[in-house]
Parts: sequence; C-alpha cells; structure tokens
Amino acid sequence: MPASFANLNLPPQQLANLGNLGYKLMTGIQAKALPHALQGADLIGQAKTGSGKTAVFAITLLAKLDPQNFAAQALVLCPTRELSAQVATEIRRLARYQPNIKVVTLTGGQPLAPQAASLEHGAHVIVGTPGRINDHIGKHTIELNQIHTLVLDEADRMLEMGFMEDIGKIISLTPKHRQTLLFSATYPDDIKRLSAQFQRNPIEVKAEALHTAGVINQYSYLCSKTERLAALDTLLAHYKPRSAVIFCNMKVGVREITEHLSQLGFSVKALHGEMEQRDRDEVFVQFKHNSFNLLVATDVAARGLDIEDLPCVINYELPHDADIYIHRIGRTGRAGKEGMALNLLTDAERHKLADIGIAQKTELDYEVISALPKATLSPTQPGNVTLCIAAGRKEKVRPGDILGALTGEGGINGKSVGKIDVLEYAAYVAIERSAAKQALNCLLNGKIKGRKFKVKSL
Repeated sequence: MPASFANLNLPPQQLANLGNLGYKLMTGIQAKALPHALQGADLIGQAKTGSGKTAVFAITLLAKLDPQNFAAQALVLCPTRELSAQVATEIRRLARYQPNIKVVTLTGGQPLAPQAASLEHGAHVIVGTPGRINDHIGKHTIELNQIHTLVLDEADRMLEMGFMEDIGKIISLTPKHRQTLLFSATYPDDIKRLSAQFQRNPIEVKAEALHTAGVINQYSYLCSKTERLAALDTLLAHYKPRSAVIFCNMKVGVREITEHLSQLGFSVKALHGEMEQRDRDEVFVQFKHNSFNLLVATDVAARGLDIEDLPCVINYELPHDADIYIHRIGRTGRAGKEGMALNLLTDAERHKLADIGIAQKTELDYEVISALPKATLSPTQPGNVTLCIAAGRKEKVRPGDILGALTGEGGINGKSVGKIDVLEYAAYVAIERSAAKQALNCLLNGKIKGRKFKVKSL
C-alpha cells in the first residue's frame, strides 16, 4: 500500500493544498526520498521522468522558506527552458498554502533586463538553466549567498549538454552548508563525480528507472529511407492516435513532416530549438490544451514536455542514444496509464534498436511496415481552441479571474472551459471548439478584474 503524505510531518495547510492538487498517495520516489530530504539530508535520486520527483524537492525547499526574507533561498537548475518553466509552475502550485511566495524563472530566449528587474524586487526561489543564471552572475544581478537548498534536476542531461563548468561556477557562489538534492534518470560515472564534488554524504534513493513492462507498448517497423514519410502515414492510418508527439533528430525533419501532415489535413505544429521562446510556450500550451493533435519535435521536447494523458509517441527516427529513447517514450504511459511507442527504422538503424533493447533488458522485435494492413488516413479536428490573453502574472491575473469572466457575465458553461495557464506576460485558456467563438467575443467585449485586455484565438 503506497504511503500517504499525511504520514509526513507537514503543516495542515500544506497537506490540504496537496490534497486539493490531487497528491493523495506518494509515488515510489516520493516515499523513499521525502523523509530523508525533509530531515535535511543530501540526496541522489534516480527516477524516470513522470515519477513525481519534482514534488520531492519542491516540498523540501518550501518547508524551509522564510516568506519574510525576499532573498533567494532555493535554487533549482534544469537543462532546458521548457523543464524550467514546468518546474516553476509546479513549485508555485505546491506553494499555495503560503502567501506571497515568489518564484522567478531565469532561462535564455528572453532579454536579461526584465529578468534582472524581477530579481531586484526579490525572489524566494529561482528556477533556471545554468547558462542564463551564469549570465546574471556576470551582470551582478543575482545573489546566491543565502541559498539553503540547491537542486540539480535531470543532472545527467545537464552534463550531456556541457554545463559542468557553469554548474561548478554557480555552486561555488552558494553557501557550503546547504542541502543539495541531485536527480538523474541515469547514473553514469559523470554523475558520481558531480555528486562527490558538491554533496555531503548523500543518501541514494532509486525508483524504477525504466518503464515497467505493459505500461508502454512498443512497436517497431522497418522501412527504407525513401519511404519513411509514407511509413509514417501508414502508422497514423493504422493506429489512429487521438494525440501524439512525433520525434525527429533534426529540425529539417521537423519542418518536412509538419508541412507534409498539414497538407494531409492533420492539425499539427512544430517544435524545435530555433523557435523564439514565446512561440515555443504557445505551442506547448496549445498541445496541453488539446488544441491540436500532432506535435512534431526535436529532443528539445523530450524532457520538458509534461502531458497528463498522452496516448502515443512516434519515433520517426530513432535517437543515437538509448537514454534519449527512454526519455522520449516517457512522455506517454504516465501515472500508471497505458501508453504506446511507435518506431520507424531502416536497415542501417537496426543496431540502435538492439542497443535500446539492451538498455531495457529486453529484446525489441520489429516487422516490415508493409505487414500492417492498409487503412485510410482520417485526420480529426482537436476538441479545443486556445485563447491567448495579453495579461499574465505581471498583471496579477489568476486562473479564477479568467474563469469568472467567462462563466459570469460571459455566460459560458463552466464545462466548456478547460485548462488555464497563466505565464509571466500572457494567459491561455482552453475552450471547447463549439464555444470558442462565444468565449472570444466575451473576453474581447468584457473585462477581467475590471480591466480590458487584448485577446486572440491561436
């Protein structure tokens, strides 16, 4: 029987907030790590994406925050902008039981000046990428001398991306008597060396690093290089996923596939590293909102994309590394739900599938794509439309304000309103397609918190 959060020595308000957010029973990594972390121990946590590790370090750092002290007290380092944004969002949710906790996100793709201005007004928690945090260190816009909790999230990925020097510089500016929590999906020698350098007698905790058999069904199909696009069509026609992420190794492939599927009538968008941050944010949000069906992406999305119920991942090309494959398919089959991974490979890529099988301690079979029976492509329209409001946290807009504007004077049925995401300078709300036009007119002609804001349909 999984342990309850009520078994932890947490304030009643925090337990109530956890319950409201759906945190009833602890996951494996939470049950193993939280008792040690809350006692102040350094940790090395090895767990797969989607295992609940964010809550481990968020609950730990929040327990030690002094809300009256607006100096940075906790620092979370992440490999990507997307993961940083999602971690910051989850910390804010878990911090609702305490008033006035400020979480600042520092990542690239955005100008330094507004971030520096935000830091001037104080921040309890900083979440960001090593490169951008070092930029602020160089500009003397950040102080780390009061950090009591340091988190290295997805440390293996940060080392793969060459952040070791940046991480070392950042950590050197934090107090020596701090708590350091390191989380990694894999545990290579580089991680051991990183831990030895920056942690004190860490306790190692491990949840199952690979997806358990049966949670994600994996199917692989052999095709020639020239028929790969047609093979993708065959997979979509046969399996008919209501939603899927299609992974490519290069952005040129992302563009080719996105254009191809769009011409076939699919609701599809692209995501790659050269897109502006605002554009990437909008794509992420729309996909979470079920406002388009197919996301074609490079591995920029492999670790940052957090979708509660993604039925399918398609590897248009197998990655060069088995660990990357694990992180890709980790987008599906989450929270105990069943998922599906579909793989395309050529003769020259069969060794990649073999390596992936070795990493999973199983043998992955494949068949030729022509073995699938012929089926008709049947693109479907997504269930929702996302509306973008030109106001976010900076304007003190909250999800409840938007919901109230829609369901109050706007007369929109609350059941037609889906997820609401409030970012720094914009807010996004999912609306059932049948009610989208009415909702857009409602927000254009009405007010949110007594103010008019620009609104558009994405």
